[in-house]
Amino acid sequence: MSNEQNPQTATDNSTPVANESVNKNPVIVGLDIGTTKIAAIAGRKNEHGKLEILGFGRANSNGVQHGMVLNIDQTIKAIQQALENCYASNPNLEIGEVYVGIAGHHIKSLQTRGDIVRQNVEDEIRQDEIDRLVADQYRTYIPAGDKIIDVIPQEFTVDNFQNIPNPIGYSGVKVGANFHIITGDKNAIRNINRSVEKSGLITKDLVLQPLASASAVMCDQDMEAGVVIVDIGGGTTDLAVFYEGILKHTAVIPFGGENITNDIKNGLGVLKTQAEQMKVQFGSALADEAKANAFITIPGLRGMQPKEISVKNLANIIQARMSEIMDFVTYHLKQVGLDTKLLNGGVILTGGGSQLKHLIQLTEYVTGLNARIGLPNEHLQGGHIDELAKPMYSTCIGLILKGYNDYENKNRQLEPNFIEVKVPAGLQKQQTATTETVEVEMDNQTEPIKEIKVKQRKSLKGLMDSMKSGLIDLFKEEGDTQL
Repeated sequence: MSNEQNPQTATDNSTPVANESVNKNPVIVGLDIGTTKIAAIAGRKNEHGKLEILGFGRANSNGVQHGMVLNIDQTIKAIQQALENCYASNPNLEIGEVYVGIAGHHIKSLQTRGDIVRQNVEDEIRQDEIDRLVADQYRTYIPAGDKIIDVIPQEFTVDNFQNIPNPIGYSGVKVGANFHIITGDKNAIRNINRSVEKSGLITKDLVLQPLASASAVMCDQDMEAGVVIVDIGGGTTDLAVFYEGILKHTAVIPFGGENITNDIKNGLGVLKTQAEQMKVQFGSALADEAKANAFITIPGLRGMQPKEISVKNLANIIQARMSEIMDFVTYHLKQVGLDTKLLNGGVILTGGGSQLKHLIQLTEYVTGLNARIGLPNEHLQGGHIDELAKPMYSTCIGLILKGYNDYENKNRQLEPNFIEVKVPAGLQKQQTATTETVEVEMDNQTEPIKEIKVKQRKSLKGLMDSMKSGLIDLFKEEGDTQL
């Protein structure tokens, strides 16, 4: 769903409050370059593993369409505006490196199979053999102009043994795996890199947006049960399907909240700003739930008579486009052979477009699956501002989690240039019983249930571990460094 016209940010510049204890964790920044908004969020994990938000800024996005950067200059201005708003929320911040989300209908995925015959069959399978198996997949044929972004192993086989989550330590003659390969247009990715670099930032890593959103709104139990993440953004709807702890499918549907706004604009003959406002305030994804005798009065242009818009007609337009998006979701589920009985976790709706009224009911009707709204507050510490708990910030929170996953994989070796940042009062509300809540959640996570642990394929952290870092090097060319 599109943003309001005024950029939002936390603007309380009151005196920062001291943290209760010295936190040595690094400050990690997520940058979400979307079709309707650009958001920058700085966060740091506390001692309970929850994200403490240190800075938040947002700006309207003008140079991006359908998730792709088309106008680099306008995108740079929007990124810089979001950074300025982030600095305004916390003057102590110093932002240099960012984790950036990538989406757009140029993103594609395919399934492959790879096997290698081991040379030293008497030895146990080692990590370097798995790395060689993954590296072989980067030679998979793809159309000219595309580039492989990521190779994600799904399930391994060792000789005649199948469905092995991690083959290291096994013995056998042949080891293989099924792979999910994600590709993208290298020119589109180059435009993202240039926009970030010309804004004075360094792209630490590129992360596929549906995977970032998934990490922010779901847990290991969701992965095990099987879920569909539907991230409804401004220009695109991103899809990620998980089943038995495995990423089964990713896709980008080329419709989003802005398409609904344009449909309202054209169908009812109003301005785009008026269409957006009507969608947010009076819109519904189910026409049957709209009142037939309710009307919206729109001021006339340049002395013309005011126009009355039927709420029922507004809902009919919204339902038609949202039903089309959900039909695409159903189509992709059938492509990967997952019917409604297999995905016990149902559909998790997130992104700005998920805030439409009655969207849960429409989703359940079209897909036949249970549905719920996915909020990123599961990983946020208590006391954060309410704005950040909205589903439109799932991707940005997920980018920070991806950064911490990379950091924790390096044995928590702090770099000397990490700074300590204090949290201003404007970004932190009164803490009320947050410690008790955290303890309860940690206790629930640490219950020893052996049966479940045996059956689990891969945890959410394990999935993020399998997403190889260093994506930037794949797309950087000599000309990119001379900006």
